[in-house]
Amino acid sequence: MRDKIRILCVGAGNMGSSHARAYHKLDAFEIVGIVTRSPESRGKLNEELGGGYAEFGDFHEALAETRPDAVSISTYPDTHGSYAEAAFEAGAHVFIEKPLAETVAEAESIVAKARESGKKLVIGYILRVHPSWIRFIEIARTLGKPLVMRMNLNQQSSGAAWETHRNLISSISPIVDCGVHYVDVMCQMTRSKPVRVSGLGARLTNDIPEDKINYGHLQVAFEDGSVGWYEAGWGPMMSEMAFFVKDVVGPNGCVTIEAKEAGGKGSSADVDAHSKTESLRIHHSEVDGNREFTKEDEWIDMTDEPDHDELCFREQEYFLKAIQEDLDLGDHMEDALNSMRIVAAADESYLTGKTVEL
Repeated sequence: MRDKIRILCVGAGNMGSSHARAYHKLDAFEIVGIVTRSPESRGKLNEELGGGYAEFGDFHEALAETRPDAVSISTYPDTHGSYAEAAFEAGAHVFIEKPLAETVAEAESIVAKARESGKKLVIGYILRVHPSWIRFIEIARTLGKPLVMRMNLNQQSSGAAWETHRNLISSISPIVDCGVHYVDVMCQMTRSKPVRVSGLGARLTNDIPEDKINYGHLQVAFEDGSVGWYEAGWGPMMSEMAFFVKDVVGPNGCVTIEAKEAGGKGSSADVDAHSKTESLRIHHSEVDGNREFTKEDEWIDMTDEPDHDELCFREQEYFLKAIQEDLDLGDHMEDALNSMRIVAAADESYLTGKTVEL
């Protein structure tokens, strides 16, 4: 391989732009092209990065012309499978935004292709590099078993944000798109096998295709008795009240993310607010002979946490390390498949009206 890792950046939305900024800053990477269907979006990103990067409207043309060492895919999920497999066939490593694919079968095919090619596949699970979320998971593991995990990410969106959500809904449901993050967190907290999933959904607007939903809710049960729920809704009708719930309860107490600014009015569609924690509140369940609490709640200040671009930078540092140090990404890929199976089961449950056994 050349001294620098020549990378092709595909997609220039919120995530694609943040990843491109990271590659631009990391000396070990050299951007060889920016690919989007929209000339305006790739031109705007190119200008922000100082210009000079080649621009393409077609992924396969860009792949053939630039012959990159690595490809970063931040497009809608309906293109993930074909783009990733083409990149592996061209001998490139792949970073791909979550969810890995539209379906479990496509996700499994991508992972199989990565293994067959011997190239690295890193999936964009941004919470895995977030120090506050890492701490949140660590504390949850001290609460005993079973755990009760309650999480959501509802987004009141309008204008450009609703347009993005509408485009996403045509490809994938809200419960799948962001749900993979939070069921992945649940799996890390329990370290237990998911065994049963139920899902609900609702179509709250005529502004999306008739066979699509813009609200979903899943419940997952684990082998150790732990249970979790996650909900996600997108659109101009969604409530700003309690859009941000991240709470875990166990026999020994509970830990809660309290994000007052991130949970403030008008912030639910702000991508930078979605990973904010600000503070962790730890409650201890221990009581004395009078059943009065023996410990005060603890607060852990997280206000110095990294912003969205910094988190994407850390993801690309991990991608770089995986390539340079030949990291074994077997568990990373299997975890991504596991979370895909859970959210896909929730979609199946909604469509069939039946609980899905995993």
